[in-house]
Amino acid sequence: MRYSTLPSSAKQLIGRAVFAGLSLIVLSSTTNAGQATQTTAPDEEPGKEWTEVDLQLPAAPKTENLVNFYKSDSQSFAIDKLSLSVASDKTIRYTMVSTSNAGAKNISYEAIRCETYEHKLYAFGRSDGSWSNSRLNRWDRITNTGANKQHHILFTEYFCEGTTVAGKAPFLLSRLQGKGSPFIGR
Repeated sequence: MRYSTLPSSAKQLIGRAVFAGLSLIVLSSTTNAGQATQTTAPDEEPGKEWTEVDLQLPAAPKTENLVNFYKSDSQSFAIDKLSLSVASDKTIRYTMVSTSNAGAKNISYEAIRCETYEHKLYAFGRSDGSWSNSRLNRWDRITNTGANKQHHILFTEYFCEGTTVAGKAPFLLSRLQGKGSPFIGR
C-alpha cells in the first residue's frame, strides 16, 4: 500500500511516529554531546576550579630503579619507579632520566595532566643528587612531533585513557614494565 492511498488517520499516526523517532535521535545526540565535552571530573563539583597540589621533590633516582619506556634516534628515556605517583589533583608525577646515545644524562622531575594533554617540568636533577627548580612554572601542551615525543608516549601508552588517569601508581608502573592490562589491576 502506498502512503498516498492511506487514510488520513494512518498518515497522522505515521507522522507522529516519525516525529517521535527524530525527537529521540536529536535528544540522544545532544545528551551524548554534553557528556563528551564535560570538563569537570565526575567526582568534582561543577564550577570548582582545578588546583595544583604543592610540590614535593623525590630522592635522586638510582640506576637500579629506572624503567625504560621509549628510545628515539638520539636518546633513551626512563622513569624512576620509586618517584611515580598520582597526586590528589590527578597529575601523574615522576622523575625522568634521558640518556643521549653519547651517554650524557638529564634528570628532571615532571608531571602529566591527562585532563588537558599537558606536561610540566618542576625541577632538574644535579650530579650531587640535589634538585634545581625550573624557572618555567607553567603547564605546556604535549606534542607528538620532532625528537621529543616522550611525553606523548607516556600520555597515550602508559598514563592516560583519554582525559582521565589510567589508574593508581602501581598500575601505571606495571604498564611501564610491560605487565599491565587495561582491564585489570586498577
